[in-house]
Amino acid sequence: MGNLLTPFFSENEVDLLIPMPLHPKKLKKRGYNQASLLCDGIRKITGREYDDTLLVRTENTSTQTKKTRLERWENVHAVFSVNDSNKIRNKHILLVDDVITTGASTEACAQTLLNAGSKSVAISSLAFTL
Repeated sequence: MGNLLTPFFSENEVDLLIPMPLHPKKLKKRGYNQASLLCDGIRKITGREYDDTLLVRTENTSTQTKKTRLERWENVHAVFSVNDSNKIRNKHILLVDDVITTGASTEACAQTLLNAGSKSVAISSLAFTL
């Protein structure tokens, strides 16, 4: 993924890589965050800064799998927060996720980052659904 993104990095300013966060309970159960692993790989290739502590999921929401797009948005629109807005203020962020289905969680995260002061948010995902 880092190799594929190299042209993007040469054409766009990216200050910071941030993975889509998991709620701590889900992270503990799973043992890892796929998006964090992707971010770390991108960091190794591009040399960009990576921080998996700035964006957090504050609520352990119910599964999104059987929800409509609107229900998904309602389920996640207010469940993310930024721990230290000074570290993202005026930064160009690349938000990394493993898969995007409807984009509701991704959109909520991007909006949270922008509301906290980031200059821009680009999104990268390993897979998406149509």
